Amino acid sequence: MGWNSWDSYGTTITEQEVLDNARFMAEHLKDAGWDTLVIDAGWDTLVIDAGWFDPNAHAHGYSDGTPLCIDAYGRQIPDEQRFPSAADGKGFGPLADAVHRLGLKLGVHVMRGIPRQAVHENLPVKGTALHAQDVADTEHTCAWNHDNYGLKRGDAGAQAWYDAQVDLLASWGLDFLKVDDMQTPFFPEEIEAYHHAIERAEAAYGRPITLSLSPGGWVASTHVDFLRGVSQMWRISDDLWDRWEDIYQQFPRLARWAPMQRTGHWADADMLPLGHIGLRAERGDDRQSKLTCDEQKTLLTLWSMGRSPLMVGGDLPTSNADTIVLLANPALREVTAGSSGNREIVRERLFAEWNVEESFIGELIAWTAKASDWADGTTSAHARGHYGAIFWTGSEPYELKGNIQLQSFVGIDQRNADWTFTDLWADAPQSPDGIRSDVRIEGEGEDRVIRGTIPAHGCLWFALD
Repeated sequence: MGWNSWDSYGTTITEQEVLDNARFMAEHLKDAGWDTLVIDAGWDTLVIDAGWFDPNAHAHGYSDGTPLCIDAYGRQIPDEQRFPSAADGKGFGPLADAVHRLGLKLGVHVMRGIPRQAVHENLPVKGTALHAQDVADTEHTCAWNHDNYGLKRGDAGAQAWYDAQVDLLASWGLDFLKVDDMQTPFFPEEIEAYHHAIERAEAAYGRPITLSLSPGGWVASTHVDFLRGVSQMWRISDDLWDRWEDIYQQFPRLARWAPMQRTGHWADADMLPLGHIGLRAERGDDRQSKLTCDEQKTLLTLWSMGRSPLMVGGDLPTSNADTIVLLANPALREVTAGSSGNREIVRERLFAEWNVEESFIGELIAWTAKASDWADGTTSAHARGHYGAIFWTGSEPYELKGNIQLQSFVGIDQRNADWTFTDLWADAPQSPDGIRSDVRIEGEGEDRVIRGTIPAHGCLWFALD
């Protein structure tokens, strides 16, 4: 759970803006209480996305062909104009120290391959007798970013380049590496090489480094065992922005991946375009997220029930107060870290008129999960209970009419137990149109059902214990 600069600042983030977000996260989002159980709210990682080595970075795209900030071995180093503490060869070391003092972690984004500039200058590969032109594959390039050439896959020189790059990043004290252009197409040799480089850096510096792989278009779930062996996070979609259609497309993806989630190895539904985004971003202009309050709850609920990482993209100090309240909900981490058996159990297309396709009004989708103790031993806030979510994709509110039975969440054998019902969004901001979920249980036995009004593009999210 953390923050990524891409949705707000694209390639243009500055040191001061990183620190402003870090301080806000530490003060407002790192810790939260829920009744008598104190839960770390979990927001603890900041990731500087693409372009931190580009002295000519600008909004709305990359600076193709611009000279980059690299060292004598062709490795990217921070632009000192935007990151002044990096001067005198210190790199991100001072910034990482400042973030660590706040109890947080720091990461950066890098692209697959070696900078073209290093190849054109034929710089040496640190620790070897090789040079950049010996290890580069100039035909193996990224379709949408022209900073790098590829590396000769499976070649010892390519491994040496990644070892040297990751060693530098690890020497600065970084905790998280987002490595892009790895999965679309899917490059297992490149991924494995980066994994080995991280293993060597972890042994050398004595600290763990999280590997996050991007992008996620067309990533097949048949790769799951390989991905668990080499990374902690892997994207399962292309970039997600503040459009309902983007959220809607994630329902089937997370339904496919959720049963495969394992603590420490996460299918990632992408960062959350919430709060103040587009300040100097790659896409769109300065704005508060265009997602409605209910759409934001749906996004956060679906990601949590699907156990996806939660990486918010909005500039935290200038995001609207309602967004911060949503992000501070301790249920987000409680469900993501403390649930098992997560899966979609109902998905039905509904129509205003029976069997008339033109009268389609939306889909009713239900998810369930068991409340479980966390992998670190933290006791579940709803021990031996269940989590449930009911989503409505229609553009008008929907009144549940007994469609969803309680036994669908707790099991047939337990349907008559005395369940306590907790609305996990009870204290959250409400839709400005006045629609409140009023979620509840009604009826007896097999007729016990979940009742409530679901706002347009909204959800009901609850615990049963």
